[in-house]
Amino acid sequence: MNSLKKRFFDYLISVGIDESIAKYLDAFVFFLGLLIVIFLIDFIIKKIILQAFTQLSNRTKTNFDDLLVTNKVPRNIAHIIPFIIALEFIPNIFEDFPDFEIRVEKGLQVFAILLTLWVVRSLLNTLKDYLKTLPRLKDKPIDSYIQVFMIFAWTIGVFSAIAIMTGIPFINFITGMGAISAVVLLVFKDTILGFVASIQVAINDMVRIGDWITFEKYGADGDVIEINLATVKVQNFDKTITTIPPYALISDSFKNWRGMTTSEGRRIKRALLIKQGGVKYLSEAEITDLKKIQLLTDYLENRQADIDSYNNAHNIDKSILLNGRNLTNLGVFRKYIDSYLNNHSAVNKDMMIMARQLAPTTQGIPLEIYAFSSDKRWANYEYIMSDIFDHLIAALSYFGLEIFELPSNSTFK
Repeated sequence: MNSLKKRFFDYLISVGIDESIAKYLDAFVFFLGLLIVIFLIDFIIKKIILQAFTQLSNRTKTNFDDLLVTNKVPRNIAHIIPFIIALEFIPNIFEDFPDFEIRVEKGLQVFAILLTLWVVRSLLNTLKDYLKTLPRLKDKPIDSYIQVFMIFAWTIGVFSAIAIMTGIPFINFITGMGAISAVVLLVFKDTILGFVASIQVAINDMVRIGDWITFEKYGADGDVIEINLATVKVQNFDKTITTIPPYALISDSFKNWRGMTTSEGRRIKRALLIKQGGVKYLSEAEITDLKKIQLLTDYLENRQADIDSYNNAHNIDKSILLNGRNLTNLGVFRKYIDSYLNNHSAVNKDMMIMARQLAPTTQGIPLEIYAFSSDKRWANYEYIMSDIFDHLIAALSYFGLEIFELPSNSTFK
């Protein structure tokens, strides 16, 4: 290289070009030639590496090598050899311009930092995409960890580049940065909080990608589609997107429906408000009529036999229904609900089934149905619950009971 450069310089002098101009022209020509050679080598190596990776990915069963190509890892690696060539020949080209040579070398060192960051980023993106394909890791906030690592890498890279350009040793530069650490912490406050929150969320397994969560404070009610350092994205059921700060998952209360989706059923918990004035003891004639209801036939016969046996044994005066033991229309209706739910094909019989009476209110007696539907899909769940309550509301009149509702215009008419 030096001999060729000297010959070209001597040729320029021999054709009558001034020595100072010849130096500039000599450096410019060889620098231009070096750029052309570097671009050609970069293009050729890029083609060779891409072709090699493509052939390798076609032969292997794993998709990791396919992701390497997708995330441009071979393309970034291909820049290393042309960079080494440039670093080798730049001192020879600008040996007559030491000040400019120093600037160019510093520029190459900064480029080396950028190239390293590009390679690291593409490798980490490949690793992220690969880990997301694994069933046990696809719902983990991998993006958060990759982003945190890249933030630290870019921070060190920027500090290193500034140290190179200013000529300050890296250790001294980092030491001097301690004076402005408070400003840095203020700027990256959300990132730091997000990082800490994402670690806590992952360790405690509070939220996964794909979970259905309800966060009333932020108006979120839908599936988690992304977790990163800055936001947790929730796609609501109306297809809108709500963004939540990750640290809000730690500091505030929200509802995660994962327990429901992983269980054997989805809970039905709703009450009928029964008018208190309609509750009464049942006469023998009314009990006889209710025995025609197939779900109650066996129960009423056995129960009535037990009650009659008790009343006879204690010489109870049954001229007044209040005396002794008796059946009430509300109690029999509760038993009917229990039998109906236990015979309903869409109710999970292995989970809790209960019809319970809550404390009376100004709007009547709440009769709560507590059960679990076998089908957890939202639309089917709503259909099942509506079907159950349609039937029970219509069945109330057979027991002499009524639903409480506030008066309307038709009531007064």
